[in-house]
Amino acid sequence: MIADIKKDAEQRMQKSIEALRNDLTKIRTGRAHPSLLDQVTVDYYGSEVPLSQVANVSTEDARTLKVVPWEKQMASKIEKAILTSNLGLNPANDGNAIRVPLPALTEERRRDLVKVVKSEAEGARVAIRNIRRDANSDFKALLKEKEISEDEERRAADEIQKLTDHFIKEVEVVLEKKEKELMEV
Repeated sequence: MIADIKKDAEQRMQKSIEALRNDLTKIRTGRAHPSLLDQVTVDYYGSEVPLSQVANVSTEDARTLKVVPWEKQMASKIEKAILTSNLGLNPANDGNAIRVPLPALTEERRRDLVKVVKSEAEGARVAIRNIRRDANSDFKALLKEKEISEDEERRAADEIQKLTDHFIKEVEVVLEKKEKELMEV
């Protein structure tokens, strides 16, 4: 019983970290990365599909993404999708490929992005603490039903706290790495 609750809590905390990492990849650092265009969808014969399903997205250099459509007639639709994606990018179509230059980030914009990153990290911390609370309430329920002793409940709560501390530290590591990446010129 206790082991199942701890395993479930650990898996959920790990998913919180993965979700944080995923959210942070969407925050632009000024460097070109193909994942910047992950949320862009293109009209492909009447249905909206992710850009990665109709074109190859790669980095040409540190500040330029290169999008090569698999069908030449899709180039204009891809260009339009990138323009309307709310990413603030201006693609250039040369007939064969679409180049997406990334504008340099200003110091003020970098500081704003750091604030966004910090709020994302705080959201992950809150999620991890909520998972701890859920696990502890499960332990208390088991204690109330006399399925475990008070000592077992206390030991399990301590182990969940250690798990929580570990994952909170992991959030801090992810946060520091992203902040450093953002403030790099």
